[in-house]
Amino acid sequence: MDTRPVFRCHYRAQLCAEMDEALLTACREEAERLIREVRMMTAALYYYGNQLFLYYEPIGCEFAPETFMEPLHPLLSSWPQKEERRDWAKMYHVYWHCEPRDADDWRRDPLPQRRRGRIAYLKNDTMFEYVYHHFAIVKEGLLKGDKYMSIALHEDVLFSYFEEPRSSVNIRRADGESRAIRGWMDVDPDSHFIHLPGSEGQNFLLLPDYFALGQEG
Repeated sequence: MDTRPVFRCHYRAQLCAEMDEALLTACREEAERLIREVRMMTAALYYYGNQLFLYYEPIGCEFAPETFMEPLHPLLSSWPQKEERRDWAKMYHVYWHCEPRDADDWRRDPLPQRRRGRIAYLKNDTMFEYVYHHFAIVKEGLLKGDKYMSIALHEDVLFSYFEEPRSSVNIRRADGESRAIRGWMDVDPDSHFIHLPGSEGQNFLLLPDYFALGQEG
């Protein structure tokens, strides 16, 4: 049995130069090595213009994205992070449907057909209303959704990771009716979003990936 904890990490970066395939391959190979060594369960890198969105799941202990993304350093702008500047800005986890109990619990069975990433831009005047209602749903823990879906926030940008086919589970892993979702539905959810070009009116825009990796059993 593998009872080590699993961490869910979301980060954002900004390219200041064209993506270099050799550097990208080096990052992918490092991610594959960590997955083979069972130090990481999932790693996926998505892009929107010159923005990069990274989701990964360390096993046992949390580590920085530079652990396997360091080859991209020459291509990235730096973000101010309190007393330092970093390549990768931490995004804050604001919404999810399930929490990993340990590595055995979080292992995919069956394996996903696709690992997807998507983003949304929030309107500044309603951004914290979005966070308020979604955190209330998480704290209640009754709304069912995809086990592996999660949403994180940085500035006014949401980044969501999910897998297909989707599952149906909640944080409590028990039946029950969510009352917190009613509060969110009452404030007109669509009005909180700036619809991005190509989203076809949807609140979130699906992103292409540079890689989307995971354990294969």
